[in-house]
Amino acid sequence: MSERISREELVKIYNIEITFFDSLEEAGLLKTVTENEVKYLLYDELELFERFANWHYDLDVNLPGVEVIHHLLQKMERLTEENRRMIQLLREDPS
Repeated sequence: MSERISREELVKIYNIEITFFDSLEEAGLLKTVTENEVKYLLYDELELFERFANWHYDLDVNLPGVEVIHHLLQKMERLTEENRRMIQLLREDPS
């Protein structure tokens, strides 16, 4: 099984409200695993969680704002990748 950390541990370590964590999960921003009625966040998701916590607590961005920023950044990443592919195609076949 992948490395993971419990929701309760995250709340203690990052000094956040458990409702914030639950709100991120309910909004579909985080994917958790439940085992024996304990919610876990996979370490693969930890960087994303930290980003959301920073936006919310350090920059005072509310949950809807976190969602908007996250979706816009995802869209920018997709467009950037699409541009890279198009440039590569043009280089391969400049006609």
